[in-house]
Amino acid sequence: MYTIDLNCDLGESYGAYRLGMDEEIIPLISSANVACGFHAGDFNTMAKTARLCAENGVSMGAHPGFPDLQGFGRRNMSLSPVEVRNLITYQVGALSAFCRSAGVRLRHVKPHGALYNMAAKDPALAKAICQGIYSFDPSLILLGLSGSEMLKQAKEIGLPGAAEVFADRAYEDDGTLVARSKPGAMITDEDEAVARVIRMILEHKVTSIHGKEIEICPDSVCVHGDSPKALLFVKKIRTALEAEGIAIQPL
Repeated sequence: MYTIDLNCDLGESYGAYRLGMDEEIIPLISSANVACGFHAGDFNTMAKTARLCAENGVSMGAHPGFPDLQGFGRRNMSLSPVEVRNLITYQVGALSAFCRSAGVRLRHVKPHGALYNMAAKDPALAKAICQGIYSFDPSLILLGLSGSEMLKQAKEIGLPGAAEVFADRAYEDDGTLVARSKPGAMITDEDEAVARVIRMILEHKVTSIHGKEIEICPDSVCVHGDSPKALLFVKKIRTALEAEGIAIQPL
């Protein structure tokens, strides 16, 4: 029997700004990646999101990013390994406290945006991220791009890892994500996204933006919560998974 985790990046509202449809999406997913205040989110949003996940039995994950609220964490930054370890520990620790207050346990960590994409290729950055997580709690699962340096570094230091694939993102020939600045980076047709997800799970393959067949090994499927069609994507993907007999389970 096939199983998959269905995750979504959530908790991205901050101050007077409201992003996403968290209350509608959370009951439909198995894991949530929650912004920790650096690229998005704030203390009130973290508390609310932890409570919503607890009420709906959704597994909680930290979604730490670069300290770049203005750029939503999607701009590359150059930080030392020590800085990276510390920013990971800071953000994971903050969300862990809200999880404890809500009566749930933090289960995984998924880096956000530019930090995630850079670490997919950069061994030193990936190692620093893994060390930051490991030093806080070595039982936390690192959720990283399938085939990425993050998963390789996690394995090397003994940190549990899970491979993530994307319903709403296009892939380059090397298995990395197409930069959002490029045409075709986002999959906007929900039926195309559903077909890609099912194929990734059942056949372990995805077609790159240039037509190359890429081997992929998914433990978790992500839908971005800030996408205009996020709720529709999650509903259709969940329905399709259930129709195929694929069980949805948290990491």
